[in-house]
Amino acid sequence: MTRPIRVLVAKPGLDGHDRGAKVVAAALRDAGMEVIYTGLHQTPEMIATAAVQEDVDVVGLSILSGAHMTLFPRVLALLREQGRDDVLLTGGGIIPKEDMEALKAQGVGQLFGPGTSTADLVDFIRTWFAEKESQPT
Repeated sequence: MTRPIRVLVAKPGLDGHDRGAKVVAAALRDAGMEVIYTGLHQTPEMIATAAVQEDVDVVGLSILSGAHMTLFPRVLALLREQGRDDVLLTGGGIIPKEDMEALKAQGVGQLFGPGTSTADLVDFIRTWFAEKESQPT
């Protein structure tokens, strides 16, 4: 890698459970990535703005509230509106498999459920980033 992968970890909506997001942020940081954690109760607009301002490669949303079918598409749309369709939007939480598939069809990256190894997430992001960096501009 020529530079560290920059990741924004966010907790959108009213869900106040951020232990998982903090574990993920620490694992990504331990893997050598630059991590920005936005904290609780972020709106999609706040997340997309922070992603653009911080010039991140990846946005990871942690959603346990059940609002994933609203929040992921909204953040993705806002990133695209701001010209950042090159950002990987991924995340995890309590998301049914059929919803994961529907979100993937809309352009969201792989999503991770409870019990997923943080190594799997790190590997996914590294693989995505390596493929992105190898593509001609």
